[in-house]
Amino acid sequence: MHDHDDADLRGFAELLGERRWRLLATRGGIRHYKPGEALLRQGEMGSFLLVLLQGRVKVLAGDSEGSELLLSLRGPGDLVGEMAAGRCTPRTATVVALEKCTARTLTRAEFDRFLEEQGARATYADYLVGKLSETVPYQVQQVHFPPRQRLARLFLEVVRLADPNRPDCYRIPFSQDALAKALGLVRSTVAEQIRTMRADGVLTPGPRLVVANIRALADDARAVRLE
Repeated sequence: MHDHDDADLRGFAELLGERRWRLLATRGGIRHYKPGEALLRQGEMGSFLLVLLQGRVKVLAGDSEGSELLLSLRGPGDLVGEMAAGRCTPRTATVVALEKCTARTLTRAEFDRFLEEQGARATYADYLVGKLSETVPYQVQQVHFPPRQRLARLFLEVVRLADPNRPDCYRIPFSQDALAKALGLVRSTVAEQIRTMRADGVLTPGPRLVVANIRALADDARAVRLE
């Protein structure tokens, strides 16, 4: 796990602060996940939660037609599986690694003990409130934005969650098909917008999706903050 200043923390880690986050990051067992591997699966009983230390993940929910809808993205400093853990209820979403990920796994009892010891129950409640919007699919959250802005907002969120020390921190680990599904667009529209963003210098040329100009991307996204 990389060292971070408080200013570099995000998610639950930011709310906890550096000292308490470091303590949480030593609890439970360590797990490693490969790109494309499921950390959690929708429908499974929630017997534990994960403390995400490294890597970005996507949170997906299956619909009645068998499609998987993108709910949110999470990265280092976040919790996953916290809603179902210890409540004898099935998980409402699948979590898939976008890149190599490292996490700590804690039972609900272990996590509750940490919250009690560190006086962090109110902090955890604040974190949950901030995550409630993730029950709405990403494509619904962005329905009022034009295609290019939808893509820019998603790309900027992906970059925001990346480890800035990684050489590929500006790469977008999504296929065009996955982007189309996530944003409720047809693939041809996604392909056309990507071609335009490459021509405008927002993305680099070539087969991989890589951000070339983060400021231009932020301008396209407008409402999304980079920090």
